[in-house]
Amino acid sequence: MSGHGAARPRPPLVDHHCHGLLRGEPDAAAFEAYLTESDAPAAPGTSYFDTQLGFAVRRWCPPLLGLPPHCPPERYLARRRELGAAEATRRLLRAAGITEFLVDTGLPGDLMGPQELAEAAGGAAREIVRLEHLAERVADASRTADSFLAALDGAVRGAALTAAGFKSVAAYRHGLDLAPTPPAPAALRAAADRWLAARATRTARTARTDDGGGDPKAARLADPVLLRHLLWSAARTALPLQLHTGFGDPDLRLDRCDPLLLTDFIRAVRPTGCPLILLHGYPYHRGAAYLAAVYPHVYADVGLALTHTGARAGAVLAEVLEVAPFGKVLFSTDAYGLPELYAVGALLFREALGATLARWVRDGAWSAADAERVAALVAAGNARRVYGLNSTITGNI
Repeated sequence: MSGHGAARPRPPLVDHHCHGLLRGEPDAAAFEAYLTESDAPAAPGTSYFDTQLGFAVRRWCPPLLGLPPHCPPERYLARRRELGAAEATRRLLRAAGITEFLVDTGLPGDLMGPQELAEAAGGAAREIVRLEHLAERVADASRTADSFLAALDGAVRGAALTAAGFKSVAAYRHGLDLAPTPPAPAALRAAADRWLAARATRTARTARTDDGGGDPKAARLADPVLLRHLLWSAARTALPLQLHTGFGDPDLRLDRCDPLLLTDFIRAVRPTGCPLILLHGYPYHRGAAYLAAVYPHVYADVGLALTHTGARAGAVLAEVLEVAPFGKVLFSTDAYGLPELYAVGALLFREALGATLARWVRDGAWSAADAERVAALVAAGNARRVYGLNSTITGNI
């Protein structure tokens, strides 16, 4: 493994948490919206290119499309239009060097599915099933609490036959301060009754009005009892369960997304054999690293945090590696919508990990051989083991 700035071999990466991409070409405003978790305009006189992520896009992506680094956003977007969405997507994805994608398919919009993404990248893909989205689809076809719960049980077990794992956004819908144990049957049935009734009321109102009627969030699964049931239903399959923690858009309360709030659930779920992957973490990534250090079935993810911290990604990654066992840290991009987010996520990760480990080798704290081995684990080896992926990995960071 060479030092920062020197040429390094590029190993394949396993992106264990990501999303679909836009099929069409976004306009400038739509493109910029993918550079932030905010739902508000940028500060007057600026754009969301004026962020660590925006600067990272301008640093890493223009050369992939035949432009100099740091070119103005307007020139970059013009070049993107010249190439067309399909060609720009192909170039950016292939430059990322990701060979396998585990795709959360629970987001709305006209997005590429896992196989389309894999074909554009020249790789392979598996699905990660988002539990809340699965439950909402089941509810659309259910008339009673009993029929809903029975169908949901079958849907989770059915999804487990083909999916690489499950994902929950309970952090968004309620927060991670959930009771740790499975809900009692009577409480579960009552919660299902309440939620189905709320959905039916909204549907009826929408049918009577021409303005959409009612609160659109009423159709979303946010009941803490039902969320607990989903977590335990997934855990009993023993497939990996991804849990959103930390950083996200304004739809969440960040103080309720600290992964340390999951401690009792982590303890309770351990006998199921379900691996828990704590996504993102930032600014609680040190807490996630601690949980990975002390519980054998817990893993820490570095996706999203590195992308949004940009030039500071190395500092954040080093903080994760302070206490997390090196076999418990997983790479991802959490890319969504723009192929630039795959390219930036992968390239920032390589730079951050390579420079951090090279510094520790220069300081004499690590041997070069150990650094190479750890780099391969975090890049892909850990994900292959946790998710039971069959393909092999070679190369260095």
